[in-house]
Amino acid sequence: MIALFEFMKENNLVGGVKMYHILVCDDEKDIVSALEIYLKADGYKVFKAYNGIEALEIIRQEEIHLVLMDIMMPEMDGIQAMTKLRESSNVPVILLTAKSEDTDKVLGLTVGADDYITKPFNPVELQARVKSQLRRYMQLGSGKKQQDVYSIGGISMNDKYKEVTLDGEEVKLTKIEYNILKFFMQHPGESFSPKEIYQKVWHDESYGTENTVAVHIRHLREKLEYDPANPRYLKAVWGRGYKLEDKK
Repeated sequence: MIALFEFMKENNLVGGVKMYHILVCDDEKDIVSALEIYLKADGYKVFKAYNGIEALEIIRQEEIHLVLMDIMMPEMDGIQAMTKLRESSNVPVILLTAKSEDTDKVLGLTVGADDYITKPFNPVELQARVKSQLRRYMQLGSGKKQQDVYSIGGISMNDKYKEVTLDGEEVKLTKIEYNILKFFMQHPGESFSPKEIYQKVWHDESYGTENTVAVHIRHLREKLEYDPANPRYLKAVWGRGYKLEDKK
């Protein structure tokens, strides 16, 4: 029984049914709170954001199955966030719009939104649209599948078998080195600070971690770079941190 409970917990299963993760993004906190109540009543796990930047960060960190996104928000609006999201994900997005935002509705659908609902919304209609989009996304084969194989340049990683090769030759990595490399290979070309790397790989607060990360990056370079002092893959980004790319 304990083993079954742990399996269900790990895989977000409730009563044997997968608990879907929904991100609600709106700068009006009352709307976010109301949506959270409706969605939790239907058994969904809810993540909350109040602008497009926060939404993209949550999507990068968590497995999200559907996004409810307001259009008019500070810092980064829903259209900008949607455009950025569609560069890497096909997760369904339902726009939350005001009646006066017809032009933005059309633009949102053009850049990749799947549906929209007008505020003030009817909870029954909202729940129906959410279920419809989740059904299309998960049951009709559009859901994002877990990727097992990553590659960039001559580096290949088979996550199923925990194997890494460089130009066809197996490379032995420690668990931490492997996890750092996997994180970078999941985000090719993106730069991350030592603090961000530590938080994502160690899942801990980053106190005094810059040297720790630097040491592991150096070890990875020694194993993956033919010239560690002039790396082809693991590059330093001035004022930022590190990134993984394949540029000679």
